[in-house]
Amino acid sequence: MQDLKTIDITRIAIVAALYVALTVAPGLSVLSYGAIQFRVSEILMLLVFFNPKYSWSMIIGCFISNFFSATLGIPDMIFGTLATAISCYLIYLVSNRNQLVFLVPVFCAVVNGLIVGAELFFISHLPFWATAGSVAIGEFVVVTIGTVIFYLLMKNNNFARLIK
Repeated sequence: MQDLKTIDITRIAIVAALYVALTVAPGLSVLSYGAIQFRVSEILMLLVFFNPKYSWSMIIGCFISNFFSATLGIPDMIFGTLATAISCYLIYLVSNRNQLVFLVPVFCAVVNGLIVGAELFFISHLPFWATAGSVAIGEFVVVTIGTVIFYLLMKNNNFARLIK
């Protein structure tokens, strides 16, 4: 990864804070935790596709957001954040190939479904496959919506320059 400049650190911090706000905000937090998740903040995972430096935003934002998980706490800070880090790495691997942006929702859904599903299975004793499936579906839906939003936003040159 290239050396981080002050502007990069500022952007990373702002996006991490936005991730936290979109996760724990009243009205959104009820969708962000548990066996059925539609974490709106996961839309921001698309930023990693356009600029790998935003991986830090996602990892830090996820870690802080998972601190607020009422039932999972520290395990969610560890394993939920691990799922985000793995997803970021997989997105980074395909980020140089614009035609592969459709893989971002798939990566996020599979990784989060398996890891968060296992976490909920071991800690909350929920059925693994049902939980993994519901987490994966929620993740896939949210990140797919994000893909469409980013596709439309990328038509604006100012937005494209800002995130790259």
